Amino acid sequence: MTATDTFQAEWQDWRTAREVALADPHGWLSLTALHWLDEEPAGLDEVPGLWHVEGDTVVHSSDTRRVPEQSGVSAARVLTPVEGAPGERIEFGDRIAEVIRRTGRFAVRIHDPKAPALTAFAGIPVYEADPAWAVTGRFDAFPDRRTVTTGAVVDGLEHHHDAVGTVTFERDGSEHSLIVFGDGSGPSRALFTDATSGVTTYPAARILHLAAPAPDGTVILDFTRAENLPCAFTDAATCPIAPAENRLPFAVEAGERDPRQEATA
Repeated sequence: MTATDTFQAEWQDWRTAREVALADPHGWLSLTALHWLDEEPAGLDEVPGLWHVEGDTVVHSSDTRRVPEQSGVSAARVLTPVEGAPGERIEFGDRIAEVIRRTGRFAVRIHDPKAPALTAFAGIPVYEADPAWAVTGRFDAFPDRRTVTTGAVVDGLEHHHDAVGTVTFERDGSEHSLIVFGDGSGPSRALFTDATSGVTTYPAARILHLAAPAPDGTVILDFTRAENLPCAFTDAATCPIAPAENRLPFAVEAGERDPRQEATA
């Protein structure tokens, strides 16, 4: 087996694993709604009970307007989701209500295994894997980790990222750098856009996962594994956008394409 054959086989394994994970019955493709909450108790169409914000918590209680047997809520529950993290989940039959916190605001997003996006899922559109897009870069750590704030696909939200350094690489004779996020102890990731963004790839950002650098700082940027963020597949996600420093001026015709554009092409 040649090096190219090995590259292609490993890339296909990555692609298969990506699609299996995305097809999880309660994964990103199962999201059908995103409901923002406030202090006024409100019912949701998809799941029983009333939801409201109380300080730094969300309270889920029975809806007295319904017959008790239909409410599905036996007692009030208090949930304390962590800012920016996956939410706290409550199961209602085969549906899940996930309570999240974003920029100090609270929301419930609904996971439904019968979601149209999930039942119709036939794979992620991608560029063909070209080994030339696996480029060698150099990682340079920041003396001290810093926080990089980006916007989000939802107006008014912010994401705060731990930035650990930059990765510098060459493309067509020019040098380019990406700020990378992580905890400084292992693999990191970069959110980026390029000249394909909003054309053939999702406009807000794609994400590139990087292995821990070698002792000399060498790291491989395999753009053939550039992934869509969840917001490329659903409007019920709150993904970040790429930082201004990570907007590449050339076209990265590698990795995952915009599934919504492919669906309407």
